[in-house]
Amino acid sequence: MSSSSSSASSSSSSSSEDGNGNGHGARRGGGDFEGPSLTRRRGNNEIWPGPFVEDLVVKVAIDASRSIGRLAAAGAIAHVFQVCGKKWKYGVRVQEKEQEKVCSTWQAVSRSDPLWHRLTSVIWGRTHRMHTTWHEEYVYRHQTSQNFRLGRSVHVTLHFDPTGVDIPDGLTCRCLTLSDTHLACGFADGTVRLFDLATRLHVATFHPQHGDRFGRFSRAVSGIIITDPRIIFATLDGDIYVAIIEGQHQVRRAHIGNIVDDGTLVDFTGCGRWWVGLYAGVPGRAIHIWDGNTEELVYVNTTLTDRESLRGWHMLTELTEAIGRVRVTSQESAVACTSNKYMVLDLRNPAFPLHDRDSARGFIVNSLDTSNEAFIIVDNRGRAIVRRADTLEELCRFNTRLGNLMGCMNLGYALLCAAGVIRVWGIEHGQYLYSFGENIGAVNAMAGDDRHVAAASSNSTIHLWDFGAQ
Repeated sequence: MSSSSSSASSSSSSSSEDGNGNGHGARRGGGDFEGPSLTRRRGNNEIWPGPFVEDLVVKVAIDASRSIGRLAAAGAIAHVFQVCGKKWKYGVRVQEKEQEKVCSTWQAVSRSDPLWHRLTSVIWGRTHRMHTTWHEEYVYRHQTSQNFRLGRSVHVTLHFDPTGVDIPDGLTCRCLTLSDTHLACGFADGTVRLFDLATRLHVATFHPQHGDRFGRFSRAVSGIIITDPRIIFATLDGDIYVAIIEGQHQVRRAHIGNIVDDGTLVDFTGCGRWWVGLYAGVPGRAIHIWDGNTEELVYVNTTLTDRESLRGWHMLTELTEAIGRVRVTSQESAVACTSNKYMVLDLRNPAFPLHDRDSARGFIVNSLDTSNEAFIIVDNRGRAIVRRADTLEELCRFNTRLGNLMGCMNLGYALLCAAGVIRVWGIEHGQYLYSFGENIGAVNAMAGDDRHVAAASSNSTIHLWDFGAQ
């Protein structure tokens, strides 16, 4: 076990160019956060009530996050409590006899768990906590994001028993999925192996007992969803399976694929509410959406992969390059792409796509990923753009100067792997930060969240980097 090192230092200015000389922010500017104005006098001479103070603190945190970055929110919050809580009332300096009353109000607010719940939600996108209090959760998320920015992580390789694989290339890892507690790896022989992130041990194996009906890779895993306590995964032939993580590891087939009518299920993703499949092989049936609660198919349509129909059938018999990719956002939308276009669908009303864009340059399919409400995609000239999925508002862009790559993103950072090296950009301003110290060779799959990054090398090694605050 060793610490991951950086090969380039982080940029000191939010408006400076990235390490390649091309990054720039599209929305945010740099500078220190000044905090609220404390010079305007008010006629009312009463102490601010607690709920008003909470609203003020949240507004200050949001303003700092949007103008400078999420890491700046903590400093802005501290500034409010230190300056306002000690000396000020309605922007006017108070006398000593009122000092105690003012301080007690602000101190009570600063210890309010509902306030820190709101702050953790709006700044870090967390709606459930992993720690005892929401204040501890906020501090942890802040420190972990700071670790990502500075490249402080622990790197390990995960081990599992490779016996029992009955087809050539069966140990090729095709997809990875992270949750707060687990990493799931889907292999070409149809097996899903589950690792506990706390112990980093292999804790479960899920293997459907169904043969290769349409080619030796027809049962290869195309995508995985983890929504504790369930794990859901799909195979290229269109079958979808459900299992209980802490149960007997028995696999139930929730949906029987119809490969003749639908084509090959090239990618599969989702959340607790929705499952989304991307197909190639039959025109007009690219996107399938299921209700995750009832497991019923609720939508089939779009021509996104019509140009890739022949390549879709080839995936059943040979290991090919990615045809398309689909990811979901926190806003109940899906972003799907091929090498020549991308589209955004509202999962609640998919019949009317939100956006459908072609590209003359073409896209690198394996670069598409989402985090919260944003998505990243890189074109064939190495230009990366991060956008809001609902409006296509550009958040930042940068030039990777990389060719064949694979990528993922989290709330604050884009991670792109080329030639075995993972490079990191900050997506709030588009600046290049550093590269991982390890060269992991050719990569078949990659995933990241706000604490972990996982990558599967072509030699079947599973790499994990942990940026969690210690």
